Amino acid sequence: MPLILSLETATTNCSVALASDGKVVASRSINSGYSHSEKINVFIQEVIGDAGVTLKQLHAIAVSSGPGSYTGLRIGISTAKGLCYALDIPLISVNTLDAMAQGITAGKDELIVPMIDARRMEVYSAVYDAQKKRLSEPAAIIVDEHYYSNFRSEKKLVLAGDGADKCQALFQNESSIKIQTSFVPQAEFMAELAEQKFLNSDFENVALFEPFYLKEFVAGPKRASS
Repeated sequence: MPLILSLETATTNCSVALASDGKVVASRSINSGYSHSEKINVFIQEVIGDAGVTLKQLHAIAVSSGPGSYTGLRIGISTAKGLCYALDIPLISVNTLDAMAQGITAGKDELIVPMIDARRMEVYSAVYDAQKKRLSEPAAIIVDEHYYSNFRSEKKLVLAGDGADKCQALFQNESSIKIQTSFVPQAEFMAELAEQKFLNSDFENVALFEPFYLKEFVAGPKRASS
């Protein structure tokens, strides 16, 4: 039974989960701003301790690959790479939106739309059916009242994530859209996807793997020196 440690740091939520045979056996999570660098290694040790195993028993490390926060993604991926190097085990990447879709509940007549805040009215998003099959590719989208009108003509949309939270006022009178508030990505949602990739030997090159930013990082202006 593959024992896989999953790390999720793509948003303000820092989350770690351990899964055996695709089933979560221990997890930790905190959504208190970008405290990833302070919490992630602590959570790893606690999750391993809760499960009564050691790091040397792990078969792979899975990491949320993005899109999401530039800093958050780099912390999660650098941590995952360090563990893979030290333990000589494979690295598995899981698209953040794909993992979010796993955690969103929808009826058979509804479509799943995970949304990650990308500042202002822009979000990182994709559309999935109720069976979690991706129907559109991840994209950075400016959200307005015509958002995904081609999908809304057929089925209701279930929006979730911090990108969806900021759209509540925009869609409050839309019967074809409902929003699951306060939804954040969790490492637990990665378990089944990571298991499938492990069984298919779908691994990343530990040295070369980079986050899936979706759009280029634009640094803010430097502060004037005093």
